[in-house]
Amino acid sequence: MRLSAETATALAAYGARTTWPANFQIYQKGNAADGLSLVLRGHVILRNRIRTGRAFVPAIVPPGEMFGIEGIAHDMQYVTDAYAADETETLFVSGAQFRAFVREKPSEALDVTGQLMSERIHLLEKLFSMASQNVEQRLVASLQRLAADRSFLAPDGKLRLELKHHRLLCEMVGATRESIALALGRLVGAGIAVRRGMSFMIAPSSLATHILSNGAETETMVPLTQESMRT
Repeated sequence: MRLSAETATALAAYGARTTWPANFQIYQKGNAADGLSLVLRGHVILRNRIRTGRAFVPAIVPPGEMFGIEGIAHDMQYVTDAYAADETETLFVSGAQFRAFVREKPSEALDVTGQLMSERIHLLEKLFSMASQNVEQRLVASLQRLAADRSFLAPDGKLRLELKHHRLLCEMVGATRESIALALGRLVGAGIAVRRGMSFMIAPSSLATHILSNGAETETMVPLTQESMRT
């Protein structure tokens, strides 16, 4: 689910647009949170540092989705770092302005609330996958998430996975580079992905089919704690 253009336009009257350069840190974990932000262009990566050089990515936020929603509650702090992955444009709505939006545009506010619930459901599904799925299944789910963002797609509509994306996949999946490489190799063997040099091309439609047919029998489940210790 993505916020409709009509609702985004209504919300824009209460906020301020900002363009962020690639890799810019929008906010830091532990800082006071206020309001929320909507991605208009590009995408935002939410990241938690585990230890030096290692991190976990709970969410990638594409256009039409929101982040920093801790700020709509009182006296909250951000629970992740937020980075603009590429040049990214966002709409920031402060807590006071969001409350004005709710009062004055109740119908559109219900749409925003529905969007927030949809995003929460995605996070709950990711928690389930981290606890119950193996590396390959979690990788496929993460690839589906990337395929929802047009900036990761080639002109023919296929997901283009480049070498620079491997670290991001490790942080999304919660696995080592070696585990990701093995899982990608299995996708190539299954005909889901095609390797071109150091890149992989994947048809998004094939991911949904694979995740349904794959089940939990592809490999022995790798516990999250074990994977996290090796990342």
